[in-house]
Amino acid sequence: MIEHEKQFHIQCAAGEVGGYCILPGDPGRCEQIAALFEQPVHVAQNREFNTYTGTLLGERVTVTSTGIGGPSAAIAMEELCALGAHTFIRVGTCGGIALEVQSGDVVIATGAVRQEGASREYAPIEYPAVPHYAVLSALADSAEALRKRWHAGVVQCKDSFYGQHSPDRMPVSYELEQKWQAWKRLGVLASEMESAALFTVAAALNVRCGSVFHVIWNQERNAAGLDQEESHDTSASIEVGVEALKLLIRRDRALKG
Repeated sequence: MIEHEKQFHIQCAAGEVGGYCILPGDPGRCEQIAALFEQPVHVAQNREFNTYTGTLLGERVTVTSTGIGGPSAAIAMEELCALGAHTFIRVGTCGGIALEVQSGDVVIATGAVRQEGASREYAPIEYPAVPHYAVLSALADSAEALRKRWHAGVVQCKDSFYGQHSPDRMPVSYELEQKWQAWKRLGVLASEMESAALFTVAAALNVRCGSVFHVIWNQERNAAGLDQEESHDTSASIEVGVEALKLLIRRDRALKG
């Protein structure tokens, strides 16, 4: 590609982003996350990519939205890495699969099912999509310290939202429904759309990434007749993500010191 002063999609230039980044999907959630930074500044907004940069504990940090799905998430990570970012936390939403995962809970991914396409252009399908251990442990420690109701386990990633929610009307319903049953039997906690790509791209770029989610709904609990309410308050997962970034900054400084 032709070189530009700013990264082609996120429209950010050198010096405008921090080394530690939070990646929500929704551009509208960036301002809420940036409000937890010190001295946040709006850097750019282009397409689905909305970026703010500020500081935490004196370290420059950035929040950039990725939109929906693996392809745009991979673009955001690629371009942020080109500007020097090295640590990423996806803070997003998910739908529960395991019955113990309730709406309003926090889920931390220990791995992601690669039922999507973007990661296949970075690594063969035999390569596992897993978070960096330092980020995973910081997320778990933060969720515990904040006394959130949280779960850690494998999540499933797909490209089609409606392929999950209306599989019976798809021409490949036989495949979608059989695989869904497999994920349930394997104890997969929840379904979302970005982590498999982000974990795989991070491995290819030799950077760190982890994911934490807010559970909106659990269709399996609904099918089982279990009580639940749809939840859209993402503050718990955001708090865990921001606290985990602080913990990573402290731990990185201790290792250097």
